[in-house]
Amino acid sequence: MWVLYALLAAFSAAVVTVLSKAGIRKVDSNLAFAIQAVMILVVTWIAVAVNGSLPEIASIDKKTWIYLLIAGVVTAVSSMLTFRALKDGDASQVNPLERVSLVFAIVLAAIFLKEKITWQVVTGGALMTAGALVIAFAKRA
Repeated sequence: MWVLYALLAAFSAAVVTVLSKAGIRKVDSNLAFAIQAVMILVVTWIAVAVNGSLPEIASIDKKTWIYLLIAGVVTAVSSMLTFRALKDGDASQVNPLERVSLVFAIVLAAIFLKEKITWQVVTGGALMTAGALVIAFAKRA
């Protein structure tokens, strides 16, 4: 099932890119993200409530809280930077370049989570990076 969820997330991310680009044409990129972040909060807390996960909040340990809070700050910064890039650049160029995060995720996961890096992962990451760079810096007609 994780493959289906990952593909749905990829499609959702593509839709978000297009809608965000359309939404920031006449609005400051940080303001646009702040508006979007409110909806993220509402939808996420509704999902937590519907899933019945709200009581679990009391059992989250301090270390997990720290990881999640730092990740939240980094998520906000990442999104704000993406919105700024979308304000200035074409969605079809910004999005592939932003997806080079894959390579950073592979390296960071190997270092901090001790995940294995195989030749297939290195080759796939290199090919995806090359493709993203070709798309991002392609001359537009």
